[in-house]
Amino acid sequence: MKKVFFCVALVVMLMPMMAVAQSALDGTWKIDMKKVEFPKKPDVYLLQDGMYECKTCVPEYKIKADGSDQEVSGHPYVDTIAIKVVSDHEIEETDKKSGKVVATSTMSVSSDGNTLTVTFNDSSNTNGGAPVSGKGEATRVAKGPSGSNAISGSWQNTKIESISDNAITWSYKVNGEEVTMTSPTGQSYTAKDGTEAPMKGDPGVSSVAVKLMGKNAIEETDKRDGKVISIWKMTVAADGKSAKGVYEDKLRGTTTEYVAMKQ
Repeated sequence: MKKVFFCVALVVMLMPMMAVAQSALDGTWKIDMKKVEFPKKPDVYLLQDGMYECKTCVPEYKIKADGSDQEVSGHPYVDTIAIKVVSDHEIEETDKKSGKVVATSTMSVSSDGNTLTVTFNDSSNTNGGAPVSGKGEATRVAKGPSGSNAISGSWQNTKIESISDNAITWSYKVNGEEVTMTSPTGQSYTAKDGTEAPMKGDPGVSSVAVKLMGKNAIEETDKRDGKVISIWKMTVAADGKSAKGVYEDKLRGTTTEYVAMKQ
């Protein structure tokens, strides 16, 4: 009888360990911003003759830079953008959706013209929660045309100086062939391995398909209205404490690599 009780007690003690062993993906993950390899493809802007163009936005747009709301189409998170020219090396942007401000940002070029600093506050996809905020830098790759604002030209992202945790944190829970993802900004899905499921809380992503590759790797394919827009891949290290990730932005044709740490 004692042996039976001992075996039952042992099983109960081991259950948490067995649950963890089922999938190394389980838990909350946070990107280490010091271990991010940004895309090689630069962002391209042009501000000249009272007009502002974002040439690498998808879709690309060209609007008046007079501080008033200008309509843009094809962008799921915003429908108007206002560009205010502060000086010959700085602009402020205000994005709205259905008349409500959802994001603000400032772009400022250094005195030598080679560094672009961007600060932002974005609630366009936070579902009423705290906005995503941060500050980053880009290095000039090419100058804009003669007579254009210093903002003009090609810029390669090089550093995120600060960013709020809600932008770089998410959780996985694997139950057999089913994966549940949740994030602090309100996005979530539950999908079976190899099947497509709806994405909740994200106007820019209609559905996702997940592929489990063993107990330590996952591939997520995001779609918008049936079109693949991005692919996420993540592989957990042998120690279970870190993971290498790759994000492919199919719309912009860019790839970002990163390391995430289990919290």
